[in-house]
Formats: sequence, structure tokens, C-alpha cells
Amino acid sequence: MSLGTTLKQARRQLGRSQKAIATGLCAQSMLSAIENDHYTPNAKLLLALCRRLDISLEAISLADDFTISNSDSLNTQMQQLCNQHRYQDLQQFLTDPATLAMVTTAQQTQAYYYYLGVAQLHVDSQLTAATQNLTFAMTMTESRHLTLLTRLAMASLATVAAKQHHQRRANQLIDQALANIDQSSYEENLNIIFYLAALTAYFLSDDQLAANRLQAGITFITAHNSHYMLANSYRLLAELATRTGHADEATTATHKQQFLTDLFHEKVPKAF
Repeated sequence: MSLGTTLKQARRQLGRSQKAIATGLCAQSMLSAIENDHYTPNAKLLLALCRRLDISLEAISLADDFTISNSDSLNTQMQQLCNQHRYQDLQQFLTDPATLAMVTTAQQTQAYYYYLGVAQLHVDSQLTAATQNLTFAMTMTESRHLTLLTRLAMASLATVAAKQHHQRRANQLIDQALANIDQSSYEENLNIIFYLAALTAYFLSDDQLAANRLQAGITFITAHNSHYMLANSYRLLAELATRTGHADEATTATHKQQFLTDLFHEKVPKAF
């Protein structure tokens, strides 16, 4: 469920008008734009709206998931496993013949192999299956332009290449994933591309490049009034600063990450 739909449903359940909810917080027209997913509120406004609507920020997920079937219940189960980072369970769910039988369209197939590759990336140390399935996801598109899902598959595949110490391949994939990204229609999952680009450089021990990519990502995210992946970005910045012996920078980045995590409940890794 999108942010706008979540807020709209909460407001309607309370029996409140847009004008009543918006009063003192923002213009009614802005709330209407938010509810229709035409505008993403900044962190301060989102927090105020959630308090007024009596909903937990834990119920807010600004990044949209891709669907792998026409079954809402199956998509929901898959998304929950992914969002909870239950990758072993996700792999078992996706490889179940009953799940695979529900994947019908070309777009669903691309999403299926993307999620399967991501799950295997986390549970299979050999990385062979992850490489194969992310490659499928990257190439299975009929569009002449880079789609969001294709960019995500490229960036994910780059992290695999980096773990395998294939520096040239990893950087080629990241360059492709980032190409003309500012010209793409903005979707919050684009924020992930910058994070994966930085993570790829981190795995290749190019700490300065990783930091530069994170800073570019933070600028990109905030320019679109988003917060998605900010906590993770500062967590990785803290890791980089620690690894390079910059204790003060690490402390600053950690404080920012903790603040964002407390505010938005975005999960961050303990280790990379």
C-alpha cells in the first residue's frame, strides 16, 4: 500500500475531512496531493500527519514493492518476507512450485527473478544462483529504456561482482544502473541504486568512492523530499569513517542514522 493510500484510509476511518486534518499542518491541496501520491511530505510533516491520524510510522513504507503475480495475498506474503529480511524463508517461498505457477506476465517474471536473486544473495555464499537469477532479471525487459527494476537488478548484480572481486564488471554495472537516473520519473526505490552503488565500492575497498556515492545519494533523496534509505546511507557512512579512522565523522553519521531509525523505523544492517 502506498503512503498516500495509507494516510487516506486512516483519515477516512476517523471520519475526518482533509480540511480538518490539514489545518495547522499544511494546505488542504497539499494533503490531497499527498493522499493521491502526487507529493511526498518531508519528515517533519509526515510525522505530524501520522500523529494527527493516530497511526504508527511502522505502518508507513514509502518504497513500493514489485508484484510477482495477480494474487494480492501471494504478493503480500512475498513482500512481508522481503521487508522482514527473512531471506531463507523468501527463497523457499519463491521456489515453491505453487508460487511459481502464479507468475504469468513478463513483468512479473522479471520481478520474480529479481527477488529470488536477492534472496539467494543473502543465503548462498557461492553466489552462483544469485548471479544467474539477477542476470535473468536484468535482461528480461522489452523496454528500450532502463526501467527501475532493471536498474535494481544491475546494481544488485554489481554487489555480487564486487564480492567476487570483479572490479571492472562491478563498476560497469553501477555506471549502467546510474546512467541518466536524474532524468527518470522519480520513484523511491531509485534511492536504493545509490546505496547499492556505494556498497559495491565498499566491497571493493574503494572507501572514497563509496563515500562520494553515498553523499550523492543523500542529496538525491533529500531533493525529492524522501527519507527512504537515509538511515542505511548514514549507517554505511559511519562504517566507512570507522574503517578509515575518522572517529568524529563516524560518531556524527551514527547519530544521524539513529535519529532516522528512531523516527522512521528503517531497518539497518549490523554488519555488511
